[in-house]
Amino acid sequence: MGNGFKTALVSAVVALAFGFLGAGIWSWSGLADTRTKEYLLENPELLQQMADAYQQKQAQERLASVSQDVREAFPGAVIGNPEGSKVLVEFTDYNCPYCRQSMEDVKRLVADDPEVKVVIREWPIFQGSDVASRMALAAAMQGKYEAFHDAMFRLGPVTAESVAAAAREAGLDMDQAREDGMSEQVETELQRNQMLAQQLGFSGTPSWVTADDAFEGAIGYAGLKAALEADES
Repeated sequence: MGNGFKTALVSAVVALAFGFLGAGIWSWSGLADTRTKEYLLENPELLQQMADAYQQKQAQERLASVSQDVREAFPGAVIGNPEGSKVLVEFTDYNCPYCRQSMEDVKRLVADDPEVKVVIREWPIFQGSDVASRMALAAAMQGKYEAFHDAMFRLGPVTAESVAAAAREAGLDMDQAREDGMSEQVETELQRNQMLAQQLGFSGTPSWVTADDAFEGAIGYAGLKAALEADES
């Protein structure tokens, strides 16, 4: 989440700890609230640990309600092994610089492990991005999603010209792609991704989902690999 959210969350944890911890947990020993406050102030890392644990619990609760839906890919919108046992979901936008940065991390994950399946959820939140997202889903319908996905990030930012160039490079049937991009199937998918992102509490791209966690940000190859490995532990 963003820094503002984390600051607010830590503040809430502080309020809860100061307001209730002394009265509830420590009262049996006769320690006053002031002693509780002193202890927490002397050990501030506990507050961050409490905030992190609370945030993770919330994410897991949100994920539990949509886990199956979010892991079900739009037909063809997958990078890596379509039958892979290690599933990573990415919410992405072609005008997002951090998504472009993360693309190489995703490709490395796929290259390093044949069991990795990356489900891409097109979530165009930047102005003008929906044109590329529609073309990407049209490319998926032609079995050429990854080729368009890679070309679009390389040729971006999104303009009518860059989208057309990426589509040509991917070898799309342009007339069919334009028709499919405006289809009810594509429109439904974009609306679905928006709804899923909201249900998961995401505020931006890239955002990620594993079997047990949902999180945001360009966390790099090592972070994504660790998140997938945590599913196996």
